[in-house]
Amino acid sequence: MPDNYLPEVRNQYEALPYPPCNPQDDHKRLVLTWLEDLPMINHYCFAGKQSFQNGFRALVAGGGTGDATIFLAEQLRQTDAQVVHLDMSQASIAIAQERARIRGLNNIQWVHDSLLNLPALAAQLGSFDYINCSGVLHHLADPDLGLKALLSVLKPEGAIGLMVYATTGRIGVYQMQALMRMVNGDEVDAQRKIANTRDILASLPPGNWFKRSEDLHHDHKAGDAGIYDLLLHSQDRSYSVGELFDWLGDGAVDGANGKKGHGLHLSFSDVQRGRSPYLPHMVLGSKPPAMAASLRKLPLRQQYEMAELMGGNIITHSLYLTRSAACTAPYGDTDYVPFFYHEPLTAEIASQVFGNSRGQPFMLRHQHSGVSVMVNPGKYGAKILGLIDGRRSFGEIFEQFRAAWQGKAAAPDNAALFADFAESYETLNALERLLLRHVSVGAASAS
Repeated sequence: MPDNYLPEVRNQYEALPYPPCNPQDDHKRLVLTWLEDLPMINHYCFAGKQSFQNGFRALVAGGGTGDATIFLAEQLRQTDAQVVHLDMSQASIAIAQERARIRGLNNIQWVHDSLLNLPALAAQLGSFDYINCSGVLHHLADPDLGLKALLSVLKPEGAIGLMVYATTGRIGVYQMQALMRMVNGDEVDAQRKIANTRDILASLPPGNWFKRSEDLHHDHKAGDAGIYDLLLHSQDRSYSVGELFDWLGDGAVDGANGKKGHGLHLSFSDVQRGRSPYLPHMVLGSKPPAMAASLRKLPLRQQYEMAELMGGNIITHSLYLTRSAACTAPYGDTDYVPFFYHEPLTAEIASQVFGNSRGQPFMLRHQHSGVSVMVNPGKYGAKILGLIDGRRSFGEIFEQFRAAWQGKAAAPDNAALFADFAESYETLNALERLLLRHVSVGAASAS
């Protein structure tokens, strides 16, 4: 194995496969992973033009017990796509394989190896349109070496779905990790370490930082594997938003060496909340200060960095990495089809909610994400929302809008309608409740 491969990490996942699961549960439910929703991948990684046909290839690097692999393979079941599941833990692979067997999935290739060996495996595995790497790079001694390994097998137009730990929301976790290193001392028996951790957790005073933020974390409630992964891991680091931009994006200036970064485009999307926890006006939405409007005009990186500190509850960063910002489906093109996603939101309900204010700014209280934010629906936002059915393009929606126009003045043109609807779209898209696909891609790919 490469130099930064840690035997302790492999031993942990052989003894305690992660995430913990019972394959028999796949008889009754499908685990959904946020980044692997095909409509999301299409919107943020392929400009809404990906059909997931024609030999689409996905790699799950560090696939563990198979959540992302099974979800991808299930969605791609009726296509000619292939999913490759790579993991260094044979015990984890065995669980994932049993889940695939139960579901009758035959579109998965299994590889027992480290993602650090991907450059050497390239001749055997080929290149990929999409790579999932969730919760893996932050467990490497050299995360950048891991990223370079992923990029070595990514197609030029491909994308990566990445999840790494977030520093601000895990402050209590790192205090607990430091505490348990002291408590466990030279103890090498994993079960003894876990027992000690359970004893400490049961007796923590209310002022302990982990205790105060315990509602943010769930792994320690999911059995031994969860406790070990969260509080006893031998190799664990986290990132702030700024550090991710420096590392993955354009980089920070490093003296004579210039910028150090991979030049990738970053599209953040927190589970169930989308970009909302990264936008100050959405974090402060219920009681926005007078400065909220000015903060909204700052460069996105600055907004994201401030919002992370304002909210304090981002425990992982989930994001898509592409080689160009143009990989995100563009708003303002009449050849794109808008569709509601991630919850049973209908055109009728959306139109009613955005229409109750009669065109005036109103407080949108989104129950599923917990976000409250002031939204200006524009003059026509409610009517446009009412025409969204997941099949009509913006061009067709606008034509239908004008066909029903009863105003004395001339009906607004496409540019005026896009401008009027922009804030409604941006709000719902930031919550991942309104996505886009190109008309060239059938509606089935967005279902």
